[in-house]
Amino acid sequence: MSRFVDQFFTQITGPEDAPKLVFLHGVMGYAANWRRVARQFEDRYQVLVYDSRGHGRSSHADLISNPDAYTPEGLAEDLKGILDDLGWKKVTLIGHSMGGRVVYTFAAKYPAYVEKLVIVDIGPDRSLSSASTALRVMESVPVPFASKRDAKEWFDTEFPKAFSDMPNAPALAAWLYANIMEAEDGRAVWRFDEAGIRGAVASGRERERWQEIRQLQMPTLVIRGGRSKDLTRDVYERMLQENPRIEGVEIPGVGHWVHSEAFEAFTAALEAFLAKDASQY
Repeated sequence: MSRFVDQFFTQITGPEDAPKLVFLHGVMGYAANWRRVARQFEDRYQVLVYDSRGHGRSSHADLISNPDAYTPEGLAEDLKGILDDLGWKKVTLIGHSMGGRVVYTFAAKYPAYVEKLVIVDIGPDRSLSSASTALRVMESVPVPFASKRDAKEWFDTEFPKAFSDMPNAPALAAWLYANIMEAEDGRAVWRFDEAGIRGAVASGRERERWQEIRQLQMPTLVIRGGRSKDLTRDVYERMLQENPRIEGVEIPGVGHWVHSEAFEAFTAALEAFLAKDASQY
């Protein structure tokens, strides 16, 4: 009998008897987005990274039978199924962007599972800034390409021109190219479920989610990039005010991809938060 977790590409490292850390990536991402950060902790923690449904090498959803599969609530149920299969009863969750929305949705509904929570550069508001960026990417990249070589050339040369307004365009191009795979006919296509991702982008912003933020019962850290448009300073400051269990760290000079743009500052903030005893809250 197959296990629920078998639907997902997962990587688990670190000692089995150590405290558990689970990292969730953002929209159009995959587990490897967290590998550099995860390596900093796997000597002291058992660490799980995985490709969310519809991303990377995980299974895609049948949206006819399960239309809510890519909503924050649906992806939170995926997380619960994975943890239950692994027998992980208490974890610290770290989620970036879409993954951040999933972890606070999960933590509000299933607080008994969550020791601590880290929300990276995403809020509970309905702002469409990040949604419009993701949709703009999908509409601008001319998939399918004739080959992966053609795709590589386009991302190296044309993407930085098309997204010249983004200071991290070359890094984003390399990240997106890693989401390209060769289809059976030799053409190069998106690895992720494009229809599902469009749904995920829309569903994450369909309503305000302040109630979930107020419901959080565990020590929570919100990390914001100082130049981020995805989590504005006003929303960030309101998150800190809405729940006394939430603390914040703002890393200056970087945007939405905080953990890659400011790796050392990000890991230092995460280390400090994890080191705090629960009695300090």
